[in-house]
Formats: sequence, structure tokens, C-alpha cells
Amino acid sequence: MPKAAVCSGLNEPLVITELDLEAPRSGEVSVRMGASGVCHSDRSVQNGTLLGAFPIVLGHEGAGVVEALGANVADLEVGDHVAVSWVPQCGACFFCRRDQRHLCEAGNLPMATGGLLDGTTRFSLDGNPVRQLACSGTFSEESVIPAIALVKIPEDIPLPVAALLGCGVLTGVGAALNTATIRVGDTVAVLGCGGVGLNVIQGSRIARAGRIIAVDTVAAKLAMARDFGATDIVDASRGDPVSAVMALTRQRGADVAFEVIGLRSTIDQAITMTRRGGEAVLVGVPRMDVLVEVAAFFGLVLASKTVKGCWYGSSDVRRDLPELIEHYRHGRLELDRLVTRTIGLDAVNEAFAAMEAGEVARSVIEY
Repeated sequence: MPKAAVCSGLNEPLVITELDLEAPRSGEVSVRMGASGVCHSDRSVQNGTLLGAFPIVLGHEGAGVVEALGANVADLEVGDHVAVSWVPQCGACFFCRRDQRHLCEAGNLPMATGGLLDGTTRFSLDGNPVRQLACSGTFSEESVIPAIALVKIPEDIPLPVAALLGCGVLTGVGAALNTATIRVGDTVAVLGCGGVGLNVIQGSRIARAGRIIAVDTVAAKLAMARDFGATDIVDASRGDPVSAVMALTRQRGADVAFEVIGLRSTIDQAITMTRRGGEAVLVGVPRMDVLVEVAAFFGLVLASKTVKGCWYGSSDVRRDLPELIEHYRHGRLELDRLVTRTIGLDAVNEAFAAMEAGEVARSVIEY
């Protein structure tokens, strides 16, 4: 009976409790979690920004060790170290066959129901089903996860570091390397310098952007952004960030602007500060009622401007995750300093409060 952090309803604090956990079925794997990042998307389910079914075990950014295999699992073995991909990628559906594995159809039902690929749950409490976020449920000492949502990793990669790969790093670095079109020497603006934003900055640096402008209202985040590769910083608490970015770019705007917050105001700013012929990439998760409004002729047609949505960094996890590990090994990708602090499972509500207060980067649960 693993201990897990369960959210029972909107804006309810997570409760640490023991759950019953069914053995893995066909195509599923039981994972003893080693670590789990605490991500804004977990908080977004708790507060209703993202739709969720309750009660639910949150957590989707994790890494651990394979403990048991269900039938028909061919590429994993007991004892393997794995990172969790909260977007299952089957490799065979319409989108996977078109090199858009981040849109894999296998995850549609679980995302809506909080179950596994067949829509059913493996967690329960007093005989009643308990759901798990995005086929993951990494806020638990143990979880049953589809094999297609796991990627084997080298055993020398620390699990607290590996946990970050499956969400914040893949999303941020992938936004720069996969979703956007960054040419060598380009000017990039990044609005929002939390955990994902820092990885957008790192991805832009790896893509050899010439100038990386970090935009935020929190001084500590801006300082960290510079450490991670930003060449310029804009404190949005002191004035209009669009004017500041324009001043830094001879009034042309950024070649690529990334919005990594999910607010209507910052989405508008990112699109406005993008130059004619440039790209605005929307990475942040907004509330369901947030709309994008752009003047069709002057804003898009005449400006030849592109607005792109970015889901999960447009990532193919089996291609991209090993590449990220190689960047980490060779010092091109900083992961260790993304972890602000390590906590126990019982401190997860404190980690949520720290996110709300604007704490930089990540709290990581270590089991």
C-alpha cells in the first residue's frame, strides 16, 4: 500500500494517505518512484486551470525503478531506471506516424478520465477508484504506468535530475529546439523565467541564438535566467516589456518570442514583441477561458507573423530524452541547479505554496 498525495477536489489541499494499488495489466509497468518534480501543471489541476477528475493522485514529472511488469511488455525489465513521459507515445497512431508524437492519440482518454490507457484506474481507497494525473501519478511511492509512457535511462543519472527530464526540461528545451525555428544568431525573448522558462533559455542557447532576452517581474528569476544563458534581462515590474524588447532590437522585435506563463496579458505581449516574419510560441498553460486576439490583417497577414502552440515541447521522448542526457553529460544542459530544494512527500503542499509565491525553478520530492 503506497503512500500518495491525493487531491480530493478543487482548491483542496493534498492529503497524504495509503492507497491500494492493483498489479500492472497488459502493457503496464509498476514503478517504484525515486523522485518527482512539483510542477505548475499539478497546481493547475488543483485550482481548476486544467480540467481534472477527483479524487486524483497528482504528479507527472518523475523517475524511478521498474518493480514489476504486466504482460506484453517487451522493452523494459525489472530493475531498469526509467523517466516518466506524461504524454504516452505509442508510435503507431495517426500523429505518431507523422512525427508528431507529442499529439499521440493514446493519451486522449487518460487525459480526460484520469485513468490508464483503457480508462480504468489502478489506485483505489476503501474500494473506490482514485485517478492519476496523465497516466503518471508520481506523487506516490509506487505507481502503475503504461510502458509506452516510460523511457529507460542510464543508472548513473540521479533520479531527482532524471525526474525533471520528463516535463519541464522536455517542454522548455523542446520548445526551442523542436517547436520554434531558431536560426544561428537570432534574437529570442522568453517571457517567464520559472522552471520551464529557464529550459527555454537553455534550449535557445543550445540552438545558438545570438541574443536571449529574459523577461520576468521577479529579480531572483532574472538573475537565474542570466546564469542559464540569458544575455539581456528585462524587469517587467519596472515598465512595459514590449517597449524594452523593441529598444533592444532596433524597434524590430524578437525573431522568436516564447510565452511561458499562460496569462492573457503576457500572451499579448509576446505576440506584439515578435518582429514581422517572426514566431510567437505559446508554451504556458492558460485558463480555459483565455482567448488569443490578433488583428488578422495588420497583426498576421501584413506582418507575416506566425503564432504557434507548443505542447510538451513537440517532443518525441525516445529521440529527445537521450539527446538531453548527452547535453547534460557534456555540460551543455544544466539540470542540477534547476532543483531548488528536495522535500519529502509530506511537504508537497508547502511546495505548492512556494510556487504560488514565485519561487524559482523546482521543488523535487525524493522518496
